[in-house]
Amino acid sequence: MNLLPVYIPKRIIIIGICFLGSVVSYADRANISIAIASMALEFNWSYITQGYILSSFFIGYLTTQVIGGALSDRFGGKWVLGIAAAIWTIFTLLTPIAAKYSVLYLILCRILLGIGEGACFPSIHSLIAVWFPPEERSRAVGAITSSTFIGIMVAMPISTLLIASPFFGWESIFFIFGLAGCIWSFTWHFLGASNPIDYPGISKEELSWILKSEYDVNKNNLGFSQFESRMSIVEDIDSEIESSRIIAIEEDENAKLLKINHNQKYLKVGNASNETLETSNLSKDGIPWRLIFSRREIWAILAAQFFNSFGFYIMLNWLPTYYLDHFGLDINKLGYFSVVPYILQGTMGFVVGIIGDYLVNKLNVRVITVRRGAQIIGGLSNSIFLLFAAYLATTPIEGILLITIGYTLGSFGFIGVHMSQLDIAPKYAGVIWGLGNTFGVIAGYCGVALVGLILDITAKNWNIVWNLVALSSLTGTVLFVLWVGDKVVIS
Repeated sequence: MNLLPVYIPKRIIIIGICFLGSVVSYADRANISIAIASMALEFNWSYITQGYILSSFFIGYLTTQVIGGALSDRFGGKWVLGIAAAIWTIFTLLTPIAAKYSVLYLILCRILLGIGEGACFPSIHSLIAVWFPPEERSRAVGAITSSTFIGIMVAMPISTLLIASPFFGWESIFFIFGLAGCIWSFTWHFLGASNPIDYPGISKEELSWILKSEYDVNKNNLGFSQFESRMSIVEDIDSEIESSRIIAIEEDENAKLLKINHNQKYLKVGNASNETLETSNLSKDGIPWRLIFSRREIWAILAAQFFNSFGFYIMLNWLPTYYLDHFGLDINKLGYFSVVPYILQGTMGFVVGIIGDYLVNKLNVRVITVRRGAQIIGGLSNSIFLLFAAYLATTPIEGILLITIGYTLGSFGFIGVHMSQLDIAPKYAGVIWGLGNTFGVIAGYCGVALVGLILDITAKNWNIVWNLVALSSLTGTVLFVLWVGDKVVIS
């Protein structure tokens, strides 16, 4: 008996490959948080120098957030993501060589690696907006956001194992993960696609499901009103397909349902044969920056990304060092302790995505209620349990347990701010994600560099660091809850 499904949805293939690409991307950025301890011993780096090295990544990462999203929305996510992966892979492989020459070469290498990785998530979110109907986007975003933590889960124990091995060393960390990037890039080249129209072998049923949802979104967003006086709107898109109101232009049975001309898609709807509804990824006038920056719903995303990322990147880069300094942890166990919070947070992220879709689509809970509630749970949990760990934990086990609880509940933020751009401006999802991540990267750069300075001038007073992280998380949560929206405001 054949146990394999006859047809695997192509959007599952796309999100699966994007998921693996995100895992590799985050592994490439996280592995230095383990390697830096050994590198600092070998090269005699101070905390300030380590801070400069760790934060230099964000300089490059900052530059391609918005442009990566804009290019993906305009030209399609396949090539943007593929080129980005090639860049971050090359400079991952070059990291050990650069470190041997000088700190300046290493910093330059980290900047260039950041340039490649900066386009990763904006392009993936642009792909989600094209490939997934609204009913499935929480799960897709939840999976992709979880992949970042799985990348950390992969990077930290493997990096620790390689450092502890008598046959390898910290240099091998970057060679191993660079090789993984090469393999992923090869796979994406052959199996990736920017949109479902162009994907070979996609079924008419899957394509109609994706396009039905595009029609439903456009029917309800602000830009659709101009068509209402001239077009007859039907309630059931499936009946339109059956009655040929959505016109298939190919004649054979496996033909595509719609005609796409580069960046424009058309649905022919209603009784008048000359009426079309344009659902292009970008408007003819380009990105409406003035409108984007005038909406409080956008600023909810930008503020939450800024304040949440401040703490997230500090913990990602400095938490291993905290275990060494504060608890005296054996360096050969460092990666195993550091990875535990990310294991549970990444796993919980899948569950949270399913919960979000179920609340909205099955229980009919308002989207804005789900977004606010999820962000409150995530933001408060991270802050409270981090402070518990800082002030109450006396052993590494106690510290990791409390931080892990906070991280696990913090995964509810996956269906909070990380989903919001798909609610309010799906056409510009890549651009807005890139813009939000730009704000987050600025915060990450400042935070990671600031920690090195604080530790040097306060004789390693880690409580000051964790107080700042908790305050930042709470601030981002409050601003998001006050300003978040759930209706399409930019069409």
